[in-house]
Amino acid sequence: MRVVIASDFHLKFNEAAKDRERRERVVRFLRSLHGRADVLVLNGDIFDLWFVWRQVIVRGYFGILRELADLADSGVKLVFVAGNHDFWFRDFLSTEMNAEICRDCYRLTVDGKKLFVAHGDAYTTGDLRYQVFRRLVRNPVVMWLFSLLHPDLALWLGRQMSRTSRRVLNPPRVNHPKQAGLRRKGEQLLAGGADFVVFGHTHVPAIEALANGVLANSGDWLKHSSYVVVEGGQMSLHTFENSKEEDI
Repeated sequence: MRVVIASDFHLKFNEAAKDRERRERVVRFLRSLHGRADVLVLNGDIFDLWFVWRQVIVRGYFGILRELADLADSGVKLVFVAGNHDFWFRDFLSTEMNAEICRDCYRLTVDGKKLFVAHGDAYTTGDLRYQVFRRLVRNPVVMWLFSLLHPDLALWLGRQMSRTSRRVLNPPRVNHPKQAGLRRKGEQLLAGGADFVVFGHTHVPAIEALANGVLANSGDWLKHSSYVVVEGGQMSLHTFENSKEEDI
């Protein structure tokens, strides 16, 4: 079985010219997975803002949704793990693409290895403001109130919330104190029986063999175009459209 894990595309529904090359790169990546993946885990912040009303979807995401639907139709299982920008899933992706929706984490046994995948924003440390913000925006009452707004107004408000999220939690650098929470959680999971642990969120691609297993971060597509592959009992970190790879 070949499992591909990617995160932090941060695709915008109202993209500027500077965002189009990234979207086109993501499209090429998704098309490259036809016949080359059994499971695609989209590990949070795929969309810079995601919301679905009962009868309305965001027009600006149609192209990406079409590519994902084609991938699902080809036999690739899609898994969406909630991030800090895309967590108001409702049932569109599960109904229309048979995608599995994971609000906290995704677990799978691959070729005898136990895999744990989570976006990671729940585990960072030193960011109390963000954790308060996270609880607020995920509150069911807030989500219900948001759904009552006209989509144009709701998306404008959502853009402001997205900017707030970026201000509250900027992507931490390597060795930034906020990385400590992810590493500590990863070590706990590996000590608890997981063989492979993959996070996203920090936009820093990395892979490291620890005492009890392998800890990785799938990085981002704003700068690195990186992703993780689990296959044949091994986990590897790759960069799309770049020959550089690091395997463990």
